[in-house]
Amino acid sequence: MPNHSKDYFDTERNKDYKINPVPSYYIGKRFKYEARKVVSDFELGFNLGNAITYLMRSNNKHNDPRECIQKAINHLKFELEELNYKLNKKDNV
Repeated sequence: MPNHSKDYFDTERNKDYKINPVPSYYIGKRFKYEARKVVSDFELGFNLGNAITYLMRSNNKHNDPRECIQKAINHLKFELEELNYKLNKKDNV
């Protein structure tokens, strides 16, 4: 079972989950893929998962997808920074 955020089981915060479990902009129109399930299935970490989620919703949440695309780019940069840090740390051992 994956680790969940502290808010995952917060019933007050998630009280309408059964009524409207996932906003429509997180679900694909043709095959009905759900962003969080794609991220989970590929076992992506935080930064890559967020980048994929932002890209998947980019044309559906707002009229202008640029904000979501920029957020995805930011998370990809964060991931590269983390990978570079780990590589440099490994090389310095």
